[in-house]
Amino acid sequence: MDTQQNDFSKGSIPRAILKLAVPMTMAQFIHILYNLVDRMYIGHIADGRLALTGIGITLPIISILIGFANLCGTGGAPLCSMARGRGDKKEAEHVMGNAFVLLLILGIALTALCLVFRRPLLYLFGADDSTYRYAEEYLSVYVFGTVVVMISLGMNPFINAQGFGRTGMLTIALGAVVNIILDPIFIFALGMGVRGAALASVLAQACSAVWVLRFLTGKKAILSLHLSNF
Repeated sequence: MDTQQNDFSKGSIPRAILKLAVPMTMAQFIHILYNLVDRMYIGHIADGRLALTGIGITLPIISILIGFANLCGTGGAPLCSMARGRGDKKEAEHVMGNAFVLLLILGIALTALCLVFRRPLLYLFGADDSTYRYAEEYLSVYVFGTVVVMISLGMNPFINAQGFGRTGMLTIALGAVVNIILDPIFIFALGMGVRGAALASVLAQACSAVWVLRFLTGKKAILSLHLSNF
């Protein structure tokens, strides 16, 4: 795990920015790979075209879920950094703790809403009788992992905000590797098809969430996540 942070108050600022920006950029490329893997495997199952279309229909809903994670992560991390820059560690940790609680609340609420309204939502975004089955199979499994998705994506910016760019990149890389390994096992070996792809994604995000929480509650973090933050 990355033990060196990028401190903008010391040394060359351009160099510090570059050392932080490169891992964050790499993380975005890895995230794209993450999303491609499911579709590569699903395209090779029976009715692959319909299955791919069904998964594509779920994308707007999943993007909304990710948007709420970003609301807390990319919205809260700068506030956390500003408090840290002022030397107010307690306030910085309080911001991070509030973001974590909000992610949990939103994750549970969005899970319930998606499960209750998944049928009208999927038809709203373009499903028909031939594609609804695949869209529903994928979404029904994926939304049960909403909480871990919210934590992995929403709390990772707080790692980057502390200057640990490589650790933040490894959060995404870990999920991508787990997803790549589990996809063929669930989709083909266990014959789960679209549900298998969704389950692999959820478990991959769960691994990323554990990685994030392990770092933020560990000794290497400058700002720690603990009960007194909430």
